[in-house]
Amino acid sequence: MRPKTLAEVAQLTLDGDSFDRCLANFLDEFYAAPGAEALAGTPALLAPNLGELGRVQDAYLAATAEELARARQLPLPAWTAAEARTLHCPWFASPLAALRAVLLLESPPAFRARNLFVSENALARA
Repeated sequence: MRPKTLAEVAQLTLDGDSFDRCLANFLDEFYAAPGAEALAGTPALLAPNLGELGRVQDAYLAATAEELARARQLPLPAWTAAEARTLHCPWFASPLAALRAVLLLESPPAFRARNLFVSENALARA
């Protein structure tokens, strides 16, 4: 199943599917037919079941929703502002210390605001 909403990405992840694959499939669907409904539904929190990785994924979903809403001039979903969607400690997409400075500079604003440091093309699809 190709998720059409971020809420479906979270549910599929809770059901044992790969978060990365589900998010990539969601992005393909979203870019093919962008709409506020894809971002509006509140995704289930992953942290209670997946621990620290789930916390990162919860923040990643909120950052994704915010960046996509901003880029497409869609309403910002209220669920993205929840405290549970922000990390207290920085998380870097690469474990290489040499890349941290690049990720600090490149991270899109919604990711940076949640203490997630990713490449500028984190939401790009080929």
